[in-house]
Amino acid sequence: MLRSTTVTIASVLLVTGGAAFAQEAPNPQSPTANPPAAATAQSPAPAAEPTPNQDAAQTQTAENATADNDIVVTGIRASLANSAKIKRDSTLIVDSVSAEDVGKLPDVSIADSLARLPGVTAQRLEGRDQRLSIRGLGPDFSTTLLNGREQVTVGDNRGVEYDQYPSEFFRNVNVYKSADASLIAAGISGTVDLRMLRPLEQRGRVFAINARGQMNGIDNLNPDSSRYGYRASATYIDKFANDTLGIAIGVSGTQTPSQDERYNAWGYSGSGTAADPYVLGGAKPYVQSNELKRYGAVGTIEWQPSDTFHSTFDALYSDFQETQHLRGIEFPLGFSDPTKSGITVDNGFATTTTFTNVYAVQRNDYNQRKAKNLSLGWNNDFKIADRLHFNVDASWSRATRTDFLLETNTGTGFAKSGAADTVTVTQNGNGTYRIVPTLDYTNTNVLKLTDPQGWGNNGTQQVVQSGFLNRPSFKDDLKSLRASLNGEFDGSLVRGWEVGGNYSRREKTSAYTSYFLCPKGTGTGCTLASGTPTSATVPSEALLGTNIPLTYLGIPAMLTYDPLYVYNNSFASAYDNRPSALVRDNRVIENVYTGYAKLTLDGDLGGKAVKGALGVQVVHSQQRSVGQIASVVTGNVTIAPADERVTYTNVLPSATFSVELIDNGYVKLGASQTMVRPRLDQERVTQDVAINLTNIGRTPAGLYPVFSSTGGNVALRPYQSTNIDMSFEKYFDAGGYVALSGYFKHLTDFVDPNNSYAYDFTALLPALTAAQQAQVIAAGQTTGVVSAPANTGRGEVLGVEATVSLPFKALTSALDGFGIFASGNYTQSTIKFASNPTQAITLPGLSKWTGSGTIYFEKWGFQARANYRYRSDFLAEVAGLSATPTYRTAKSEGILDAQIGYEFQEGFLKGFSILAQAKNLTDRPFITYQNDDPRQVIDYQRYGRDYYIGVTYKF
Repeated sequence: MLRSTTVTIASVLLVTGGAAFAQEAPNPQSPTANPPAAATAQSPAPAAEPTPNQDAAQTQTAENATADNDIVVTGIRASLANSAKIKRDSTLIVDSVSAEDVGKLPDVSIADSLARLPGVTAQRLEGRDQRLSIRGLGPDFSTTLLNGREQVTVGDNRGVEYDQYPSEFFRNVNVYKSADASLIAAGISGTVDLRMLRPLEQRGRVFAINARGQMNGIDNLNPDSSRYGYRASATYIDKFANDTLGIAIGVSGTQTPSQDERYNAWGYSGSGTAADPYVLGGAKPYVQSNELKRYGAVGTIEWQPSDTFHSTFDALYSDFQETQHLRGIEFPLGFSDPTKSGITVDNGFATTTTFTNVYAVQRNDYNQRKAKNLSLGWNNDFKIADRLHFNVDASWSRATRTDFLLETNTGTGFAKSGAADTVTVTQNGNGTYRIVPTLDYTNTNVLKLTDPQGWGNNGTQQVVQSGFLNRPSFKDDLKSLRASLNGEFDGSLVRGWEVGGNYSRREKTSAYTSYFLCPKGTGTGCTLASGTPTSATVPSEALLGTNIPLTYLGIPAMLTYDPLYVYNNSFASAYDNRPSALVRDNRVIENVYTGYAKLTLDGDLGGKAVKGALGVQVVHSQQRSVGQIASVVTGNVTIAPADERVTYTNVLPSATFSVELIDNGYVKLGASQTMVRPRLDQERVTQDVAINLTNIGRTPAGLYPVFSSTGGNVALRPYQSTNIDMSFEKYFDAGGYVALSGYFKHLTDFVDPNNSYAYDFTALLPALTAAQQAQVIAAGQTTGVVSAPANTGRGEVLGVEATVSLPFKALTSALDGFGIFASGNYTQSTIKFASNPTQAITLPGLSKWTGSGTIYFEKWGFQARANYRYRSDFLAEVAGLSATPTYRTAKSEGILDAQIGYEFQEGFLKGFSILAQAKNLTDRPFITYQNDDPRQVIDYQRYGRDYYIGVTYKF
């Protein structure tokens, strides 16, 4: 399939005869600055889910009596008890986080809560937990559902960014680790299902208001930012018409700041010996200030006028905006041409080096992301006979995102023509380097808006790149329609059956525009040859009056100005039409038809209670991508449209069993075949075809290719996994449980993102002159290399996880109110590609060891909790050059969070509570390194501690 795609690429270019399509440059604009589906009206879920207060009689944790003297469960212990009940009653292997009360998950964010679960870890980005790994597999291998429905994302690919979802809106979040035929779009590593409130399950009218203030432990690092934020939400739930009609409405708003001290190394020159030590190749230290604003709303209407009809409509909307101010200085050192002296060496590293003839690039950058997320779902359940239900579910999920990524540069002169600096770097104990310059980087008489290194090039000639603007935008749209029919049997272990089908259409559009920014003047296209000014004075109106320090790395201060003012008043722009920029635009369309059937088991077998399911899914996929192919020959950019599609079918059997071997002691088994689709950017049809005229006639041909191509692969198949899961679970009469689980995954069709192969580019010869064609043929250079992802990998993942949830009253009544929740996980993997079958790769997101421990106290209205989570080294996805995703090894980290609060139990303040929280009390930085050498630090990001204080009033 991949080869046929490339043949089409060559054919399209041949048909177009090398003629360039006219390019109209867009104008850059500055921003203004579960039971089965048929059993309930909720979207399908494979595991039984209790109502929020279903377990009250057993746990009696909060001891708040209603007017009817019923026990209402709230708080930490209620959350753990409800999560334990979901786990116990499910035939699947599942872990859950439940709300402590209406509108109150037990952590600051959904990702924070999920990171406490066994086998689930989170990667921090911009100081927030955003990307989840389940059982050692990164976010690309899991699926996120909202009320059982697959969700789109504002991210670049499929992985959901959880800070898009206000945590106040969910009653519980389930992580399914084994599969069921009725679980549509299950992931390989797991399936995260976000579950909203159901108004008819509530006891009565509820109105809850939450307000919270936030402070970052690091003071403002940029003058145009704040360290303070807030979060507020309100939830209203009520029932009408004799409790047959229920509504739930929620609104929330948040403004979350963060202050990041960022250090980035380019890498290290040298071989690590005493004679040729590792020398810092370059450094890019920044101070970064972020502000995230998010406003969200949810609404649920639930109507059950009779026992034969149940309808639920859900809506969720989120408006998300993040603004980043980044300022720093980029120092080209060992990888460039400065002169080195004064080198001291320790253990193969140059711990002190003085560089002369340094031309630094000073940066004042501004990034803004705007995203919107809308999810709608309507579920209708019809009881058409005593034991026969018909269910129809329709949903629409849509996300849009636009970025404004602005870079502005200042230096002493264009292309190393100004004053040079002398810089001394000294290695710190944490792997970073202290950088001490001699130039004054605040002096506007010396520093100009320019291209200090002369890096700018539009693909054919040099440009004065005193800034750069990226304007990517994404649209992700998913429509789905599902129908199912289920019934029950009498008098046998086979208790019921279910058949159903689901159709979904997903279309993700990725559009990129970028611009070179240069000083205003008489030139055109920002090119040097046309007379573009090589520098300009920083306008005094842009100066912010305070030059920020970079003292954490030894730099006294740097010039600080408003990059938006400079962009709007001092820069001209030139559209970036390099082939590599043009081929980024693409659309990926997936039409997926899923049919399934299953039998449910519930009864006694050999005197033991047995539950389970046997089922199969048949998934037929129609995959298509629309984009373009681009190349440059003799200075002319050539593009051609491309449109490819492929179809395939997968059969996915599954079986689950839960046997109660002893009283409240269960053995659960699962066997399944699951799949997850590759990254959307890997499915794109776009190709960047390079024709290197300077290599014509050079030999050997393999070292000097004339033709090459880089891009995606429409014909990519999903990752496949054959899974075996087992869990031993024992639940205690006094509350709590212990569980030990093991899992094995045999992975096939694993995508190799760096796959390449030889290809005959003879079809592209007409793009050359007759004389050039003759030379290429004579030298045997018609064969080139295509770089595109392919399903060439296979391997195994093996792991074990253990969990204990224990209220200490189970040991002695003297410790009533105290308890622990702790989990640990060990995972190992072996993944190999056909191109290198002897070398195993490291899975992105895989930490061999992870663990989490929570100790809590809750009684008499008081509550206190401390949570510590640990993960060992892992391969992290980070932003590389031009924000392109790349992978580096992240160091192990341990994060400590804590909270304390009080809820008034009686009197006029009853229903009022106050809570104080702290995140990252260990002030643990995020650190990455290269070449499996922890000394070769690349990223060092310190986010500081975050403090919160909030109040809640519920009546």
